[in-house]
Amino acid sequence: MKASQFLISTLKEAPTDAEVVSHKLMMRAGMIKKLGAGIYNYMPMGLRVIRKVEAIVREEMNRAGAVELTMPVVQPAELWQETGRFDKMGPELLRIKDRHDRDYVVQPTSEEVVTDIARQEIKSYKQLPKNLYQIQTKFRDERRPRFGLMRGREFIMKDAYSFDRDQDSAKASYQVMAKAYRRIFDRFGLTYRAVAADSGAIGGDLSEEFQVIAATGEDAIVYCPTSDYAANMEKAEALVPVAPRASAQAAMEKVATPGKSTCADVAEYLKFPLANSLKSLVVATDVRDDKGEIVKSVVWLLLIRGDRSMNEVKVGKVPGLADFRFATLGEIDEHFGCEPGYLGPVGLKKPLKVVADREVALMADMICGANEVDFHLTGVNWGRDLPEPDVIADLRNVVEGDASPDGKGVLAIERGIEVGHVFYLGTRYSKAMNATFLDVNGKPQFMEMGCYGIGITRLPAAAIEQNHDDKGIIWPDALAPFTVVLCPINPDRFPEVKAAADKLYEELLAAGVDVILDDRNERPGAMFADWELIGVPHRVNIGDRGLKEGVVEYQHRRESAATSVAVADIAALLLGKLKA
Repeated sequence: MKASQFLISTLKEAPTDAEVVSHKLMMRAGMIKKLGAGIYNYMPMGLRVIRKVEAIVREEMNRAGAVELTMPVVQPAELWQETGRFDKMGPELLRIKDRHDRDYVVQPTSEEVVTDIARQEIKSYKQLPKNLYQIQTKFRDERRPRFGLMRGREFIMKDAYSFDRDQDSAKASYQVMAKAYRRIFDRFGLTYRAVAADSGAIGGDLSEEFQVIAATGEDAIVYCPTSDYAANMEKAEALVPVAPRASAQAAMEKVATPGKSTCADVAEYLKFPLANSLKSLVVATDVRDDKGEIVKSVVWLLLIRGDRSMNEVKVGKVPGLADFRFATLGEIDEHFGCEPGYLGPVGLKKPLKVVADREVALMADMICGANEVDFHLTGVNWGRDLPEPDVIADLRNVVEGDASPDGKGVLAIERGIEVGHVFYLGTRYSKAMNATFLDVNGKPQFMEMGCYGIGITRLPAAAIEQNHDDKGIIWPDALAPFTVVLCPINPDRFPEVKAAADKLYEELLAAGVDVILDDRNERPGAMFADWELIGVPHRVNIGDRGLKEGVVEYQHRRESAATSVAVADIAALLLGKLKA
């Protein structure tokens, strides 16, 4: 490709609404152009990156035995109504009507459609296993789209779905995909972690996220530097403290804490360690009748240490709290007779279930709200001042220095960007849609399913967050829009420069190198700045002075200075670097 034939539209400044590095640099490098909130044109330079991502994903999916198909972006609502997701998914699911007033959705994912295909096509155990995948446009109506391609509304995703005859076979298919994903992300040349993830309401332990490590990542990744343990924050277990509960040393006392409604303010005011305080969180669950109407609500009190944060996924796994919500002010007043900020488990106005975090169950001489504005209690102890908790559970987010669940060290935390997820579904969709096959015994069985996603358009943004400097993007070879750029200096003034550039260009093309020749006759400084911004990893500068000495200049995007290379050797040097 020659630059004069291509569309290069770099900007000196990023748009004011671009927040994160990847958004700014993709806009400045002319890779994307905003069309609407969370909706972007993929410009030629950006599309080349996306196509390279797709090619690697497609190669490894095919290698793993998956079969490609394409499912519609617009899907009939009837299928989504079979699984209940048409109503349950919420406003992220874009619902539309056609001219006949029939309901449709713009797909955010395709479990329903692929299960419909399977129930029509797969009749016998002899046809299993099967793995079907697509690389297709998706749409999720994000409330607040931001960060460019990191959290857009329209995006491209690779989604795959496996079908098996039993759990053992499904788990084997899962492992095939998990290994394929590792090959994919290894080929991208990115630093990533595969972390254990929460399986949600489906249960089980077969769920992994693939996180690209980046300081700007939205997700917290928990890992043990001295072992292989890694999990996302929702999944990481906070172990039961080893030390037994200390004996009570202080008498319970009601103390004034005027205007101090947070644990931190109370601890500072009373000159106690924050770790001695209790955070009281009030939640509720609703019991519904067959029509979906609420017949009663149950209020619960969750207790965690004042210096900890609640993990909502873990709370949702406590028996009875699967669909919890935070209590209303009326429900809080009914049980505590007090406003939030001064709540505690002692002297309740109306009894409720108390769920204590594992740490809290072993605490002594605690500080908590007195259920009276501007007052707290100190010296509160289990057994003496309040009954033992109804339930003890892991309710909190882990922190750095906590013991690793595998017993092989302590935990550390870093930031990551989720770009892939592998997930064992079981029979959640096959049962809802009656997707069965005849097993070896001639009886119908529900298909066991797995799903596997990769954010095709999110991945380049994640790569930029990990690979950039103050000049622009630094692409790994596998993802770069062009692998090599040739920069002839003043070719209109020096015919020998143009001739040398053309010759090297043709030689590299013949060798299968993804090369672009910048024949725009730009000033050297402007030309170099463009390619540093765009992030092409290998650059060759061809100038009159160097040619007189029989050399050109080679510079990798990560290097601060160019190296002189003999004209006769430059092609072999490039091919060697690309092969490596």
